[in-house]
Amino acid sequence: MASLITMPKLSDTMEEGGIASWLVKEGQAFEEGQPLLAIETDKATVEYASPYSGTLLKILVPEGKSCKLKDPIAVYGEKGEKFDLDELLKGTAKETPKKHAEKKEEKKPEPVAAAPVEHATQAEHRTKASPLAKKMAKEKGISLESLLGTGTNGRIVAKDIETGVSRPSTQSGQQLADQKIPLSMMRKTIAKRLLAAKNEAPHFYLTVSANMEKVLQWREDLNSHKDVASGKLAKVSVNDILIMTVSKALRLHPEINSSWQEDYILQYASVNLAFAVALPTGLITPVVFNSDTLGVRDIARRSKELGERAKKGDLKPEEYNGGTFTVSNLGMTQVEHFTAIINPPQSCILAVGKTQRVPHVNESGDIIAQHRMKMTLSCDHRVVDGMVGAKFLETLIRYLENPLNMLS
Repeated sequence: MASLITMPKLSDTMEEGGIASWLVKEGQAFEEGQPLLAIETDKATVEYASPYSGTLLKILVPEGKSCKLKDPIAVYGEKGEKFDLDELLKGTAKETPKKHAEKKEEKKPEPVAAAPVEHATQAEHRTKASPLAKKMAKEKGISLESLLGTGTNGRIVAKDIETGVSRPSTQSGQQLADQKIPLSMMRKTIAKRLLAAKNEAPHFYLTVSANMEKVLQWREDLNSHKDVASGKLAKVSVNDILIMTVSKALRLHPEINSSWQEDYILQYASVNLAFAVALPTGLITPVVFNSDTLGVRDIARRSKELGERAKKGDLKPEEYNGGTFTVSNLGMTQVEHFTAIINPPQSCILAVGKTQRVPHVNESGDIIAQHRMKMTLSCDHRVVDGMVGAKFLETLIRYLENPLNMLS
């Protein structure tokens, strides 16, 4: 009997999914466990294995389109089976993609008129100018569309007529057009979750800097010796050392390794360190579980594997969920200092800038050149107070400035 296939929930934070590609075509049979389609979630593109066998009778949501969880995306049943789609959709509260298609086929006048309206809106935007600027342009015979406006929202003002700065153009002389970039599921979720985090969690920030001389020496020594486990040179990054030192510090400061749960504060038994990985569509935070129990080479192997698979979109949901604290490191760029938004439901995130050689006044009052790194801890004030955050950073600095302190 023909039945509906609905949009599955493939991650804890997923609210809608996009159809990246159908791996089975209409009229084609499939078996239980066979990948049916690839779905773009808020974190990655995941192949969805069918929980049943049958024939794909009709695709309701085509590739490139999205819908909410539990919305119908296809119909399956026996080969050649006839079915009544309206009957199948009975009880579905929300409008289905099929109904959307029917509306499009009706060719009502509204959609047809939409294109010229959009064109007029763009033209109006290009020529937005003050009355005085329009008058001056007319007198001088200058085309407003050729000028770059410096006023509010690109509005052309009188001084733009005088300076005559032209809009950017291509080598062929054609003016560049604005582009509308579709939102990916990941970008939508990032926007929604971080807006909620910023609005709901009262952030405060603590900034410190650490002497990184011994960390850099230790890293150089680690990378000059072969890894006993693999027999190869396993490159350890500053980020790997950060993951380890932060994890060890969290073990001594469990108040930081906690989250706000409305009726109580949840203090996690395990330290599961998440680290930010930049992707073309946004960012994802793979998790190194029980990171406080791992050595730096183990962390290096794990973080490298997670980072590479994150960039390929191959992470499983359980590999990027469950973090208790996040490190966001821009040390590989020219950024010296920044603040990060907390990754809910965590209560803190550490933003790390570039390690650079700077003048520093030592305890003797002498000015010396020293490799230093700035870090900013963003805290949810519902969970963490200023002194608690400061003590955590003191421990972290102590570990970074002398890694042997982690043994004591």
